[in-house]
Amino acid sequence: MKSWTEEKITKIGVVSDSHGHLENLRRAIKAMREAGVDLIVHLGDDYDDVKALSGQEGAGIIQVPGVFSTYYQEVGIPNRIIEEWEGVRVLLTHTPEAHKNDLPTDLKPEEIVTKGEVRIVLSGHSHIPEVKERGGVIWVNPGHLKDDDKKGYPPTYAILEIAGTEVRANILTVFAGQELFAYHSVVRKE
Repeated sequence: MKSWTEEKITKIGVVSDSHGHLENLRRAIKAMREAGVDLIVHLGDDYDDVKALSGQEGAGIIQVPGVFSTYYQEVGIPNRIIEEWEGVRVLLTHTPEAHKNDLPTDLKPEEIVTKGEVRIVLSGHSHIPEVKERGGVIWVNPGHLKDDDKKGYPPTYAILEIAGTEVRANILTVFAGQELFAYHSVVRKE
């Protein structure tokens, strides 16, 4: 088996809940770019915040809308997406579970996880940065990008690294780049 540094590493930057705090979004994108991310994922609230960057992200970008966004009710915009990176299937969603605002055709996170269709779930919504493993699935919530949040957490973002069967997830503060959570696991591929 190759060591972590010998494998091809895919780096994904993850943000959520920017809520119009564009300067913090720019700072997070700059830090992720400096860390060498291949792709940026925005998990909603606010969907239009990504448009304000107009190409400044410097990497590809995938986004899903937040559950209270008008975009969430547009059939042509996916509310949940399953991506595959380095053979590992990942669900991108604003909420970690079905929501009352879901469209009838929306993927249901609980079903996807129960059926073993993904190994990682990236979600936001709670504004609480977190990395945990539950039932063989890695759950990553990058937190929020607001200047001040009533839940007491600073603005944060996540960097997800996938290499072979290994996954690392780090949640970092926007202002100091301080690591709040670090996680390393081996995942089973489909």
